[in-house]
Parts: sequence; structure tokens; C-alpha cells
Amino acid sequence: MSSIPSAEGFDSTLTLLRNPYGFISQTCRALDTDLFETRILLQKTICMTGSAAAEVFYSDDKLIRAGSMPSRIQKTLLGEGGIQGLDGAAHQHRKKMFMSLMGTEHIAALQGMSLHMLDNYAPDWEARNEVVFYDKVREMLTRAVCAWCGVPLPEAEVATRTAQLTALFEDAGAIGPKHWAARLARHRLEKWAAGMIQQVRDGELQPTQESALHVIATWRDLDGAILPPKVAAVELLNVLRPTVAVSVFIVQTAHALHRYPEWQEKLRNDEGLLEPFVQEVRRLYPFFPAVAARVVSAFEWQGYRFPEGCRVLLDLYGTNTDPRSWDAPLEFRPERFRSRAENQYDFVPQGGGDHYTNHRCPGEWIAISQMKAFCRYLVNDVKYDVQDQDLELGTGELPPLPENRFIMRNVRRRR
Repeated sequence: MSSIPSAEGFDSTLTLLRNPYGFISQTCRALDTDLFETRILLQKTICMTGSAAAEVFYSDDKLIRAGSMPSRIQKTLLGEGGIQGLDGAAHQHRKKMFMSLMGTEHIAALQGMSLHMLDNYAPDWEARNEVVFYDKVREMLTRAVCAWCGVPLPEAEVATRTAQLTALFEDAGAIGPKHWAARLARHRLEKWAAGMIQQVRDGELQPTQESALHVIATWRDLDGAILPPKVAAVELLNVLRPTVAVSVFIVQTAHALHRYPEWQEKLRNDEGLLEPFVQEVRRLYPFFPAVAARVVSAFEWQGYRFPEGCRVLLDLYGTNTDPRSWDAPLEFRPERFRSRAENQYDFVPQGGGDHYTNHRCPGEWIAISQMKAFCRYLVNDVKYDVQDQDLELGTGELPPLPENRFIMRNVRRRR
């Protein structure tokens, strides 16, 4: 049995932070391997990339999620007690709760709410000299997803809740004051969400039965007990936060429309290209760089031994741009999604494997639906100018966005 190749240096934490989207794949290429061993935050870690690695990573008999995430991510992005830290039967049962919210009509209803928001915001955009698109999208998605979930959102709280939900994903990997601000946002959001959960249980708040707030407040785990208020709050935020985070994909979609302007006319002329276009954005534009798991019991793969308890990181962006799976992987080619066979492991922007049984994000369908709605609106319903700004995506930032958050000027509706 061969020893797993090792990265240079005693610990790779700083190297990973400096190059979060390229570190794993570039190191693998340098070592001519699909995996290597290093230390992250002083903890022994195996880093992997590629579709074969993803298939192993999403094998529940080999890797589990419990105890795999660094505490700083648990305290900001994910919360404690939620589905991301469950495995086996407990995970699959909790997953049913989320999948019950992902019916076609339900997702279409959320898309309709976002389109309604766009129509409401457009007159104000026309009256302004410029619009910071990212800020407006985050606010719209906060309003839309709260309404969709049955969560009351007074007008006076919109800006606060938008900022708090944003902090959970924008500053999840931050160091220093931003990290502590994100932890405070998590604390305040969980208190707010737990209060609503209790109001539903006490009959003081009565959202519709199909709403996320009602489903989560009344869900019973395998032992037949309702979720503790704090855990239910975490799961409610696991619907709200990822939906607001789709704002990143939507800004990246606007960025792609600007960078590849020929696609605007193509999309106006062929509705069938809309989904391939947003899928190519999800593939080529980076979001989260990697996901973590832990070896449940020692096993062998490709002649290498994975020791029990070892943390494993799967490279998401490197897998999405792996030349072994994708022709011209760094070129923007939406047409590739028109005819390619579906593969659960080579296209993993929001996780791999099966939505129902693996740790693949159930909100993936929401992301695609929302991206399509905003893309269609930008192409068909409004005109705008993009000028005089830095549009480089800083890949040292998580997630990467244009410096000025994509400023639109001279917005006018098509008549």
C-alpha cells in the first residue's frame, strides 16, 4: 500500500486561505495525484479532487459529516444540530423535511415572489443614477424567502435581517472582527427564529401548513420528538440563509451576461438556452471552495489508506473544472449543458450524490430557479449600463464578487 502524497510544509492553512479555489487542484496536479495529505488548522487532513474522489466522498459507509467542520464554520455558516452534521438514518429522515419543501409548484411560487419583487423595485431603479445590484438582490431574496416560508418580516427589520443572513455566508471564513460579527448575527437570528418556532407551537402564529415555518416547527425526528427550539431555528435558517446566498450566483449571472454579451441575444431568441447558461455560471464561477467530512472507519481507495477519524476535504471548484471531465474547462460554454449526460459527481457546485440520500443541497433547485428568473428579467425586461467599475472577481474572497458589487447605471424598463 502506498503512502498518500504530502503537500509541502507542516501546515497549509495560510496557503489555503490565500488560494482557496486553486490550492487543492493545483497541489494535486503538481503531485500528479487525486489526493494529498496536509494539515489544516494543525489537523491532519486529506484533500481530494475530481469526480472519482467525489463519488468516494459521498459514500455514507466511508465518510460522515459529524465532527468534520471547523468550529468557526459551525458557529457562523451552519449552526449546531442541523442537517449538515447528521449521518445515516437520522440524516435521511431530516432530509425528508427539506425535500417536502422542494416540489415544483412550491419552487415556482418562490420564483413568482422574486419576479414580483423585481417589478416592484424596477421603478425605483429607473429613478436612481445607479443601483448596487448585489445589495438589491439580497434584499429582494430576503423579502421573498421570508414570505415563502411564512416568516413575518416587518418593514423596519428588512435591512437588519438581510445583513444578518448575509453575514452567515459572506463572513463564514473571515478572521477577526468580521468573524465575531458573523457569530453575533448567528446568535441573534437563532433567537429570532426560535421565537417564531415557539409561537407556531403555541398557536400564536399560524402560517400555512405547507410553509417551511410550519413544517419545521411541527417536524418529528426518528424518535418521534419535535425538534428542540434551537435545532428547529437552525433548520429554518438553513432555508433562509442559502436562499439569500443565491444572490451571489445571481450577481455572477449578471457578470457573465456582461462579460459574454453575445449571450444576451442568444437567450432572447432561445428560451431553451436559459438553464444551460445558469448551469455554466454555477460550474465556472466559484462559490464555496470545498466541503469536509470525516472517515468513519479505515478504508482503502486507489491503493491508499484512509485512517479512521481523519478529516477529508473535497475540492468543489477543482472538480467542476477538472479537464478529465470537462472539455476546455475554463472556457464559458453554456451549450455543453444542452446534451451532456447527468453525472452526480463531476458537477458539484452545491454538493454531489443524490438529493434524497446524500449531502447534496436540496436548495439546488431553488438556486437554479432563481437564477433563471433574474437572468430572464435582465435579458428581456430591462436595459442598463455597466461602466467605470472594477469587475474582477477576487478569488481570495469567499464567495468572490466584483469589488463594487456590480453597479448598474441608467436602468430602464423595456416597453
